[in-house]
Amino acid sequence: MNTDQSEAESLQWFKSSHSGGEGGECVETAITPAAIHIRDSKAPTRGTLAVRPATWSAFLDLARRD
Repeated sequence: MNTDQSEAESLQWFKSSHSGGEGGECVETAITPAAIHIRDSKAPTRGTLAVRPATWSAFLDLARRD
């Protein structure tokens, strides 16, 4: 599912704790009861991705294994 720009602007975004101040790969997330919204912090207006909380939890479980 996608988030439209007006909805994305109203969300409270958090930068990944692994994102440094020197650029590189930076991810921001915004959490709502129905979805986790994800965007590139370097290009926040280029679009977002929204996934269900269960999908995000499964992704995090897999990411923590590596």
